[in-house]
Amino acid sequence: MGREYYIASCVFTSQFPELSSRIRRYVSERYGMGVVRCCIPKYQVREFEEKMPAGALRESWASLPDGRVFESGDTVWSLCHNCSNIIEELRPGVAVPSLYELILSDAEFAYPDYGGTRVIVQDCWRSRERRAEQEAVRALLGKMNIGFSEQEENFEKTDFCGVSLLRPQPARNPKVAPLHYGPEATAGKFAPHTAEEQKRIMEEYCARFGGEKVVCYCHYCLEGLKLGGAEAKHIAELLFPEA
Repeated sequence: MGREYYIASCVFTSQFPELSSRIRRYVSERYGMGVVRCCIPKYQVREFEEKMPAGALRESWASLPDGRVFESGDTVWSLCHNCSNIIEELRPGVAVPSLYELILSDAEFAYPDYGGTRVIVQDCWRSRERRAEQEAVRALLGKMNIGFSEQEENFEKTDFCGVSLLRPQPARNPKVAPLHYGPEATAGKFAPHTAEEQKRIMEEYCARFGGEKVVCYCHYCLEGLKLGGAEAKHIAELLFPEA
């Protein structure tokens, strides 16, 4: 019987330190699950610690193991598609379901009620093959009393991951996960663009929303949506609002 872990995600936590702390508390208290920072042990440990706000949040982050060598039969829950893709290739036999599937399976989860608010769903290129996650996101929106509309380029048809596709990817990614990030999978992506070009491309993309609210489930997507001027939220912000 394998073990279960939750990856908190270095990049997500650097963007949402308090939100990440609330999620870590949930998986620890509800499931007694081990929490680690990253999919790759020893990856930029000091750099990400220094990105955390000084005080309790930084101390809490620093107390976590930087990673684990996962073994066949383990289950690693995550909200970072990059982590899931890397583990899937590096550690055959390790299951990599999403945090959203875990929440959806929790009969005791206390869903906030957003009173019928309507949003447009933004799918992510990095999770284009993860239909269970995509369906879970939509089911969770319904649980929170949020109506949603689909884009034509949804599910596996999406080609969006914010500005992360408009700049070179980390050199490690195609080495450790070539099926997801090698040349064949990334043709036309990860070319360098100036900050001005990135902003223009995102603004052109976000014009499609016509000012309507957008919900995504990827921190890279969120970065691009906000740069483009969209009124966007990460679904984790909606699931774990500030008390």
